[in-house]
Formats: sequence, structure tokens, C-alpha cells
Amino acid sequence: MTPGDAPTFRLAYVPGVTPNKWVRIWAERRPDVPLDLVPLAVADCTEAVGQGNVQMAITRIPDALHHGDPGAHHVIELYVETTVVVLPKDHLLTAGDELTMDDLGGEQFLWPLDEPLAVPHRPGAEIDHRPETVGDAIELVAAGIGLLLVPQSLARLHHRKDLVYRPVTDAPTGAVGLLWPQPTDELADEFVGIVRGRKSTSSRGRSEPAPKRSAKEKAAAKRAAREAAGKIPGKSTRKGAGRPRRH
Repeated sequence: MTPGDAPTFRLAYVPGVTPNKWVRIWAERRPDVPLDLVPLAVADCTEAVGQGNVQMAITRIPDALHHGDPGAHHVIELYVETTVVVLPKDHLLTAGDELTMDDLGGEQFLWPLDEPLAVPHRPGAEIDHRPETVGDAIELVAAGIGLLLVPQSLARLHHRKDLVYRPVTDAPTGAVGLLWPQPTDELADEFVGIVRGRKSTSSRGRSEPAPKRSAKEKAAAKRAAREAAGKIPGKSTRKGAGRPRRH
């Protein structure tokens, strides 16, 4: 196999997702297979997976599946994201540590075209202009045009000193998950195991199982265990055994 034929695992990830820990574990377990990180918008993940441009995507679900058909695929949820409202630092609503959808009823909201959060019953009034991206919407929030509902990870990603965010306790939430094609190949299974906390020595890992011991080795190990516990054959284990007699 030439260097150009060596396998590579291409992993897509969307804004706000931080796969660093999993990438580090991959490098420790599979130094023979480089992992290439591919930043993608949520709307582009299904096409990338379906066409084989990436082997797997860490994306927002089910939103990613609304933008295309990846073909036969698997999806697993990794975690649920907290929904927050992004607002100017001097806004009256910043007085509360947490907010509800009712608290937002009198506000104007921006809904970007790459909307990362499905909100069937939108609070307040919708501003006619729809910015292209969450990043563009953040700029408009800073300009005082309106507020923005997003997953907390995106509010952190686009942090500005003149903006703050507050959790909205009863707002719809989104999830981050893994999307990959069927059937699951060895490399995809390896990465799924990593994100699920599967040990490298598990039965589904790549490590070779421990060789079976011979009867002689088993007997020697058993004797060593007995000796370590003070149960050496031929010696008394009665209380006081081995103590010098009093004369």
C-alpha cells in the first residue's frame, strides 16, 4: 500500500461542537489512521455523508436530516443543548438569571436562514429580514435590531463583550449527535466506541484478547493466590498457630 492509499477518517463537525477530546483519544488508539476534521454547516452534513465525502458527521439532529437525504444511515444522540436568548448587555431582561418563553413575548426576534433550532411556536414578533447565518444575526443583535434564540454552544462561539445570553428554561431544545452511513465500517465503529466511552480493551475494541492459560499456568496462579491470602497448603490456619509456647 502506498502512502496515498493509506486510510484516513474524515469527520465533519458543525459550529459550536468541540470534538477535541474524542480526536485526542482517536490519535492515541489509531495512530495508523489520520483523522481529518472537516468544518461544515448543518445543512451540508447529509450531502457530505451521503456522497462519501466524510465518513461521519457530528451535527445537530434532527435538523441536519431536514436538509437532504444521506441514504441508508445511522444516527445516535450524544447530548441535548441548552437553549439561550442572546441580547444586548444593557437589556432589561438581563436582570434575570433564567427566562421563560412568556418573558420573551414582547420582544422582536431574528431567525437566521441557517436556523440551528426548531421553534414551532416562536415568541414575540418576527423581524422581516432574515440574516444568512447565526454570526450575521449576532451582529444585528449587537446593533439593537432584535434578540436571538440559539443553542448555548453557538452563543459561546460568537461571544461579544456587548452581548450576554440567558437560559430559556421552557424553550425547545436541540441535540448534537453522530450521523454516518450504513453499513457501519470498522473506523466508524471505532469512533462510536470512543464517544460512548468504550475502553480500548473492550470486546469490540481492536486489542487482541488475552491468550488462554494452560492448566499448569492456572494451577500456579491459584497457588500464588492462596499463598498471598495466607492459605498455604500444609500449614495450620488455626488461631494462634505459629506462636511460641509459654513455659
